[in-house]
Amino acid sequence: MTTVSATGIFSERTIRRARLGSGLVIFTFVLLHLSNHALGLISLSAADKARHLFIGIWRNPVGTAVFYSSVLIHMALVLRAIYMRRSLVMPKGETAQTLLGLLIPLLLIDHVIGTRIGHELYGYIDDYQTIVEQQWIKSPATGMRQAVAVIVVWIHGCIGIHFWLRYRAWYANVSAPLLALAILVPVLSLLGFVQMGRTLADPSYQLSTNPYEVNLNARFLSDPQVRADVATVRAGLYGAFSASLLIVVAARARRRLKERLDQVAVHYPGGEVIRVPRGFTVLEASRLGGLPHYSVCGGKGQCSTCRVQILGDYESLPPADKMEQTTLRRINAGPDVRLACQLRPDRDLAVAPLLVPAVETALPANSQETSPGREREIVVLFVDIRHFTTLTETRLPFDVVFLLNRYFAIIGKAVEQAGGRLDKFIGDGAMALFGLNTAPEEACRQALNAAAAIVAEIEKLAAELADELTLPLRIAIGIHTGPAVVGTMGYGRVRSMTAIGDTVNVASRLESAAKEFEAAIVISEPVAKLADANLSGIESREISVRGRALPLKVYVIPREKAAEPLEGKD
Repeated sequence: MTTVSATGIFSERTIRRARLGSGLVIFTFVLLHLSNHALGLISLSAADKARHLFIGIWRNPVGTAVFYSSVLIHMALVLRAIYMRRSLVMPKGETAQTLLGLLIPLLLIDHVIGTRIGHELYGYIDDYQTIVEQQWIKSPATGMRQAVAVIVVWIHGCIGIHFWLRYRAWYANVSAPLLALAILVPVLSLLGFVQMGRTLADPSYQLSTNPYEVNLNARFLSDPQVRADVATVRAGLYGAFSASLLIVVAARARRRLKERLDQVAVHYPGGEVIRVPRGFTVLEASRLGGLPHYSVCGGKGQCSTCRVQILGDYESLPPADKMEQTTLRRINAGPDVRLACQLRPDRDLAVAPLLVPAVETALPANSQETSPGREREIVVLFVDIRHFTTLTETRLPFDVVFLLNRYFAIIGKAVEQAGGRLDKFIGDGAMALFGLNTAPEEACRQALNAAAAIVAEIEKLAAELADELTLPLRIAIGIHTGPAVVGTMGYGRVRSMTAIGDTVNVASRLESAAKEFEAAIVISEPVAKLADANLSGIESREISVRGRALPLKVYVIPREKAAEPLEGKD
């Protein structure tokens, strides 16, 4: 079975973008609509005044075309996605989003008919007073249904926004405010609706709608021809949606019947053999068979966590499309490595997942599944105490703990005040990261400021403990910048955000070089350039770094100058 090309106007990437774009348009409409409801907490007239602005945006020809085309595109692509999905076994979040999305038309068709369609076809005046009175006083059951619809629509949209943003570098920093907003918007909207309903139910409230509007609405609602037309429209919309679902279900059933006679077997290292219809991906085979299989990006080919090694003849398999090739090229994968979410085998094959999930009953919220590794430009700082073993060999354990805690407190405070993140302590050493939320230039300056602060405070601590230590207290710091994989790593409850890669290794090597040169700080040339540091009078050297063919130029900062911030050039 062929797959959709990764390029062109109807590529999978283009289709995903169309689904995202249409969803964002609908989410914006819903956000403004619910915010308008919330103004009912102020007064009914305040909500109606804001409604004119809302209508001005969405009921003009352009707004109408954009919104309703987005609704049709989004619904069509959702139904297409349900059809294209070979297995309906999916993560809980995706399941919830899909089910809530299918509920939305059933909950909102009557509301759309009673507002926009009634207004456009029959001049029905659908202001807040009319709609709230209808749903609060005359038909409370309809009001409850709309309250449920508000919650369903909002949760569906928020799940989609979360799936879209969850792997952005900045998302972790704004997730808490966004969660608060996600809770407040529907709550305030429903409270505004309740307040408007209570206002209208109050006998002392005088109707602000003029008698002409009241009579006009009443005439249209009681007109038998109008009621018959509305019933026809309602039947048509419900019928169209139901028919669309039935067509998708029937198409899936037809495909399943055809594919039962045309299956391939996927063999796994543990001896499991899963037979799936031709056209299924290896990832779908794993999920169908209940085998754990990483897929951080959700099977979109945008990460390599689902990659598998082909055991046997890999050259006769369907070739990788452009998107899969791009991902595999980035990780320098061998020719026998493929992405399980993109590979649709046309014959029996044996695979070995290269990233095997740990079997754990519970994963913390900030886990590998929610914070996968991403390559980012960061600055890494390593610091270590020189001659630590000699310093502590004659001291009591409690004294060593006291010294380390004072030392760690200095490092932690300096790193955090400079804007960095303390990553971990390793014996008497520490590792800090800069640039997780800032540009590389700013991160380099932050790292240099932190290093200067650490040296200055360590000098004070050394003077304080001079009479108690056998050797002067000295430290060595190495700083380097470059790309590194940043993500949540560890096992069970011992998981934390950290960084790995060549940049980390080089920074560690620079810290060792600082010890070799009897210097306080050694920084790489990229750090100096990005920070625009004033290095006049600072010695430069070239050192060899294991794993690198060319030497690396570094700047060696002696203890006498290390406590002075390296200010930018004039």
